Amino acid sequence: MGNIEAIILGLVQGLTEFLPVSSSGHLVIFQELLGVQEAGITFEVMVHFGTLLSVIWVFGGDIIRLATRFTREKQERHFVFMILLGTIPTALMGLFLGDLFTQFYDTPIITGFMLLVTGVILFTLSRLTSGRKNEGTMTAKDALLVSVAQGIAIIPGISRSGLTISSALWRGLDRETAVRFSFLVSIPVILGATLLELKDISEMGFVGLNSTMLYGMVTAFVAGIFAIRLFVNFVQKGKFHYFAYYCWVAGSATIIYKVSGF
Repeated sequence: MGNIEAIILGLVQGLTEFLPVSSSGHLVIFQELLGVQEAGITFEVMVHFGTLLSVIWVFGGDIIRLATRFTREKQERHFVFMILLGTIPTALMGLFLGDLFTQFYDTPIITGFMLLVTGVILFTLSRLTSGRKNEGTMTAKDALLVSVAQGIAIIPGISRSGLTISSALWRGLDRETAVRFSFLVSIPVILGATLLELKDISEMGFVGLNSTMLYGMVTAFVAGIFAIRLFVNFVQKGKFHYFAYYCWVAGSATIIYKVSGF
């Protein structure tokens, strides 16, 4: 993989990690189109780290607020516990079902069908109304359901942000809290996945760590910041249906591409 391919894949990862169009699904598709059948675990760690930094960059104010008020403010303390609780089902699903889900990465046509499903989810999301639950009133059931949705999104083609926010709104959270929880709960999950991958890299002696990987990481970081801010703007305006149309087109094109044998 050269620098150009790394930048393209980093751009795809950064944009699609946070826009509701499935980052894993798009990486499968673009690796197929670029002829990069296996980007490598080192590259995956670097771009995941880049997207992790972008979440921290955008939501840094919320992270500092929760950390500094944790001991004296009941609402902040409750929300932190919800975030921690919201990582458990995702982590368990990743550990026990991760191998099953990742088998789909070798089958782009399945990714195409999952993008169609994501389109339906997003179209439904555009019809959901904002609830009244906030950081202080959301429940353990809310956090666990969102976490299960996040775990399901391991399947390439299923949007993590789309499914988690849909689940949060369905449970009655207001839009602002749903978005904030969706992104903040992704931090420990992305961090955990990155650390597990980093362990594998260390066992291999950090093979493949070079400037090409750095290009991918920086591109993912910058693209991630742009994607988060764009997505939050779309959430505030309730325009999820635009992403639904995109997923239907992308999913259909992927299926046609694979069925036609091009």
